[in-house]
Amino acid sequence: MTANLTIGERVAWYRRRRGLSQEVLAGLVGRTTDWLSKAENNRIELDRLSVITSLARALDVTLGDLLAEPTLLEWSADSDHRTVTALREALMDYKQLTPLLGCASDDEPLPLQGLRTDVAEVLDAYQASRYGFATRRLPLVLADAHAASRAGSGREGEETHALLALAYHGAAMVLGKVGESELAWIAADRGLAAAQHSGRSEVTGSLFRAVTHCLLANGRFGAAIQLVHDAAGVMQPGLGNASSEYLSVYGALFLTGAMAAARAEDRAMAQAFLQEADKTAQRLGADANHMWTAFGPTNVAIHRVAAAGELGDIQIAADLGPQIDTTGMPVERRVRHGIEVARALSARNRTDESLAVLLEAEQIAPEQVRHHYLSRELVIGWVRGTRGRPACPVADLARRLHIVAGG
Repeated sequence: MTANLTIGERVAWYRRRRGLSQEVLAGLVGRTTDWLSKAENNRIELDRLSVITSLARALDVTLGDLLAEPTLLEWSADSDHRTVTALREALMDYKQLTPLLGCASDDEPLPLQGLRTDVAEVLDAYQASRYGFATRRLPLVLADAHAASRAGSGREGEETHALLALAYHGAAMVLGKVGESELAWIAADRGLAAAQHSGRSEVTGSLFRAVTHCLLANGRFGAAIQLVHDAAGVMQPGLGNASSEYLSVYGALFLTGAMAAARAEDRAMAQAFLQEADKTAQRLGADANHMWTAFGPTNVAIHRVAAAGELGDIQIAADLGPQIDTTGMPVERRVRHGIEVARALSARNRTDESLAVLLEAEQIAPEQVRHHYLSRELVIGWVRGTRGRPACPVADLARRLHIVAGG
């Protein structure tokens, strides 16, 4: 019903549904009535997640409602419906809550090498923005990982729990991308429990990062910042002779924290987190993808641009963003940065450049671009800002994003 509306128009739609006046809603979010009127009428662009989150809370709706994020069912409308159901059922299966409820099976658990390969394949698919593939594989991988964790003991048991934790990490990240924040939270929570049974600090740190992402997706920026502080405190004693995997997870945790701080409009904290991440990246020495973090100096630079965009420093994002060479990064990082650059360029009225960046990103990872709220907002803005029929590239992109060009 609200898919073809801008964020401002969705605010007005939900405000009227709740029976609130502009004066009341503006007061709830600490803004003037004039500001809210301009936001609802698209004269002020709502492109900062912290502001959108405060509006969602005041309207008593989810962040996804205002962003018009697709649900997992909508996202998979062109794929096999049964794969979506299978993933949901795998995560909601009460038998996974404790081994006491698990059913005994005569089947031999998957050999460890096979399980390692399958978990890596899912995490690789996430980084390649192949969300449909990951969604189809995850129920089977989770089932195999649970069976292995129940059968394993000693060192092998620790590794099976680590693989189970990483499988849940993959599920949490994919589900977060497609707007299923509640399911993502379940996956991250289960993954953290499994990680603590693995005895591997880098795996536990990785799941701390997954939980932080879930808090971000739910607009709980303060809780995300606190978790980064707490998790860093747990990990800091191991930094003395840390492995590359450990350093990567530690540094990536601060990048997530920087985004939480930026969305909370805490500029000082965002900079402090970015500085800690940069220091860790310099110690690591080069870009790498240990533990599927894509961590290194380039990812720190990518997050500087994203944090600048969230803090409203659009000129910084527009100047710095295009200068970053992301060709060595995983697809998910390259495309997410491209969307951020497109936002900054569009905000500086460099629409043709912005459209070119977004189209290039879509060519690389269509699933990621077509279901990110920033992509939709950019295209809706371009369509609305065109007199008459939009130019073919914009109209075609709007169609692929399921935006009605005249809506």
